[in-house]
Amino acid sequence: MASFTAQSLHIPADDPGRAGAFAALDAKRAGWDTMNFAAVRLGEGKTFEIAIDTFEYVAVILSGRCNIRTNKGDFEGVGRRDSVFSGMPYAVYLPPHTEFEIESLSENFEFASCWAPTEKENPARLIKPQDVEMQLLGGGNCSRQMSRVIGSGFPADRLLVYELYTPGGNWSSVPPHKHDRHRTDAKGKVLEAQLNRFSFYKFDRPTGFAWQRVYSADKSADVTMMARQHDIILMPAGYYMMASAPGSVTYTLNFLAGSTREFAYSDDPDCAWMRQFMTNMDPRLPLVDLGMEVGH
Repeated sequence: MASFTAQSLHIPADDPGRAGAFAALDAKRAGWDTMNFAAVRLGEGKTFEIAIDTFEYVAVILSGRCNIRTNKGDFEGVGRRDSVFSGMPYAVYLPPHTEFEIESLSENFEFASCWAPTEKENPARLIKPQDVEMQLLGGGNCSRQMSRVIGSGFPADRLLVYELYTPGGNWSSVPPHKHDRHRTDAKGKVLEAQLNRFSFYKFDRPTGFAWQRVYSADKSADVTMMARQHDIILMPAGYYMMASAPGSVTYTLNFLAGSTREFAYSDDPDCAWMRQFMTNMDPRLPLVDLGMEVGH
């Protein structure tokens, strides 16, 4: 039986608009042993340095350009988009025991990082927009766009990472689904994974917002939270679904880790009827695409 409250799941933004970390999540605060998170803003010419211990690490460039120098190789001139609403993502994946420095080449450069414990050594890798799998999901007013930065086929140990764009007035994660219990069939096929998840929110309007619902299968816990700019919402268990406020695009950067790197989930059977309304794709999609890279 899942037990949670809005206070335990919702981490409101604390962003004064200055350089430095403007959103963060500690694994202990989340109540799991998997993912930590930080979103960082740097001025032009400023650097961020760290040595990764026994963690795999991914940094997604939210806006601006940077140089990334590591003891596993260097990546120069990384990033293109001015914001998450103006292009596809660049990211870097780093294995444990990596020492690295990120140097900002832009004012108000932002990146979001997540790290999870592992002992497995996979190669350091730069992820470019052409490496990202873009999918249009759902239909009707449940249409949304997914940009899969690190999927199950990527050589990582624990992390899954994707960006999701939900146009104003649309719903995401419909029908509501969950992935909080590892289940397999007689042949070992994963029917449902146990995956901790959290979302980091941005909006194309500063006063934009979304409603995020998370509820347990037995309905003993059921909370709905208003997410605003740079909030974090945890989804450690239960079904979830989200509604984007009219007139504002909701962007979520989503991280998952757990029993497997297969994204296997179970729909809420009480909401299966919703699929009949997921017909034609919303013509506003895609909101970002590779055409935005032309000329770079």
